[in-house]
Amino acid sequence: MGVAAGTPPMNLPRTGIGVDVHAYAPEDDPQPLWLGGLFWEGERGLSGHSDGDCVAHAAADALFSACGIGDLGTHFGTDRPEFAGASGVKLLGEAARIVRAAGFEIGNVAVQFVANRPKFGPRREESQRVLSAAAGAPVSVTATTSDGLGFTGRGEGISAVATALVYAVPAAPPSDGD
Repeated sequence: MGVAAGTPPMNLPRTGIGVDVHAYAPEDDPQPLWLGGLFWEGERGLSGHSDGDCVAHAAADALFSACGIGDLGTHFGTDRPEFAGASGVKLLGEAARIVRAAGFEIGNVAVQFVANRPKFGPRREESQRVLSAAAGAPVSVTATTSDGLGFTGRGEGISAVATALVYAVPAAPPSDGD
């Protein structure tokens, strides 16, 4: 069944997927751990061009994927010195701005990270508040382990996968001069 002539197309939501992985920083070059927009005192930090916050990075990448406007490397790649050491929260906020400038609104973002540490449950609400404020939309975060399997199970790093839902903002009708 087709759409009748003159009927505007449905504004279907679009989904995107983002994945980010960071190894733990070498012990001879310790870094602070930033994860889910939060600083984790006493935890081993991650290596990366920015702060290594793979939760925030995966969320930003999922937004770009949903809109079809590149990826994290396109917008914040290692060839961009101004993003060296940048906060994942700042990058997520900038990603949300880019997405909106491209004509989309954010429905929500869901992120799950895989790691043995840190124990996330007690700070989940805090992380979700920080990331939601940066995105200007709901961001939920969950955590799991890999039961000792793979690089996350061996304690070599952290991975995160995110999904995002966006929808195109209809263009405003032309003004008739009133």
